Amino acid sequence: MPNIKSAIKRVLVTKTRSVRNAAQKSTLRTMLKKFESALQQRDMETAHAALRVAVRSLDKAATKGIIHRNQASRKKSRLTKRYNKAAM
Repeated sequence: MPNIKSAIKRVLVTKTRSVRNAAQKSTLRTMLKKFESALQQRDMETAHAALRVAVRSLDKAATKGIIHRNQASRKKSRLTKRYNKAAM
């Protein structure tokens, strides 16, 4: 445990942010899984709605620094490709 007051604060802030980031990552993964399950069930309307929610969640995560913006872009592209392929 650090002795300096500012270092103690940094430890507390880091813990708080880590918990928040983990929760947001978990939510993001849940949204992606909902899209995957809708796609596997061939329910295209639900899949389309889930895709929109997943893309929005990816954008928010990238904006807040939870994931890198290139990773968000790559995931959005791959999800959209899978949706378009299944919709044919």
